[in-house]
Amino acid sequence: MTSALFPTFARADLAFERGEGLRLYTTDGEEYLDFASGIAVNSLGHSHPHLIEALTEQAGRLWHVSNLYEIPEQARLGERLAAATFADVCFFTNSGAEAVETAIKTARRYHYAKGKPERYRLITFEGAFHGRTLATIAAGGKDKYLEGFGPAVDGFDQVPFADVEAARAAITDETAGILIEPVQGEGGIRVVPNAVMRALRALCDEHGLLMVLDEVQCGVGRTGKLFAHEWAGIEPDIMAIAKGIGGGFPFGACLATSEAACGMVAGVHGTTFGGNPLAMQVGNAVLDVILADGFLDHVRDAGLRFRQGLARIVDTYPGVVDEIRGEGLMLGVRCVVPNGDLIAALRDQQVLSVGAGDNVVRLVPPLTIEMADIDLSLERIEAACAAVAAKEGGS
Repeated sequence: MTSALFPTFARADLAFERGEGLRLYTTDGEEYLDFASGIAVNSLGHSHPHLIEALTEQAGRLWHVSNLYEIPEQARLGERLAAATFADVCFFTNSGAEAVETAIKTARRYHYAKGKPERYRLITFEGAFHGRTLATIAAGGKDKYLEGFGPAVDGFDQVPFADVEAARAAITDETAGILIEPVQGEGGIRVVPNAVMRALRALCDEHGLLMVLDEVQCGVGRTGKLFAHEWAGIEPDIMAIAKGIGGGFPFGACLATSEAACGMVAGVHGTTFGGNPLAMQVGNAVLDVILADGFLDHVRDAGLRFRQGLARIVDTYPGVVDEIRGEGLMLGVRCVVPNGDLIAALRDQQVLSVGAGDNVVRLVPPLTIEMADIDLSLERIEAACAAVAAKEGGS
């Protein structure tokens, strides 16, 4: 039977009908441990009761009115995000790509408002992934995403990963800012060293540039801090977030200081669905959980336990995996064998994972994962590595 869907996804032959916490259940009744989390989206796992209650209650009252009117839930979420971060103001979107687009426009518009419209270019980094729109694929700079879509959107100058001196050398009179993921997700769970983040912040200050962060994947508690840049002790001017803030409900946000957002006045940007009451109620519910006392401590503790267990597996199977990367519960194992081999072996062990660049397998479970399930997953990951090793040895 021919599918009525665009053939743009190489889908696994799995379909799920329900989930609970870390676990997903197929239409055939099989149970899987979800270390993919919808690509780092299901921050509180599946069917979290607080999220269900918030969404159900709001769905019974009001779904959509548009931003022509005040949306109390939106105002509340904006205030809470501002109180918990560097930001003064927020703009809500439908996705991470739109949040990054808003961040790019905000950076450009800032310099326009300051009388320097020629400053529109952003310095980006090799291995980055910022989304699938025409502007964000240009920012990411990967040929495989750019091919076939016409001339790349102008305004992005890419330098090697985490190379401060290359970033310095790329600054011109047209440079508006620096756009970077504190931890590259699609790029292979590559953590930008704290010293580099601090040096880039200083570089922005020195040259009057805006520091623009893409924390779509690494933000909202994923690394054990509310946002990953906090590990470096710096603050950006603009930041895009999504994925975990919705806990599975699709929305994102662009956060900024009032100064950085000074050019974003009435009429210059907009959205029909962004910030609708359903999304905002869910976002507030996610923050209820993640900002609760002890939650981020749990993420850090769970991440340490998981990392230590993975390190033992690397020592045992050096012919399969050779490096552990990441922070908190945003971890990756770099493979010696093709990463697809390990992903398939993990699936055979009822563990779901996600591929990434640099031959890495991402392991991004719900932040609510229990220690017993970490131990169970490590048993299955080790069994998967053993299966791959046996197959390699017999080939």
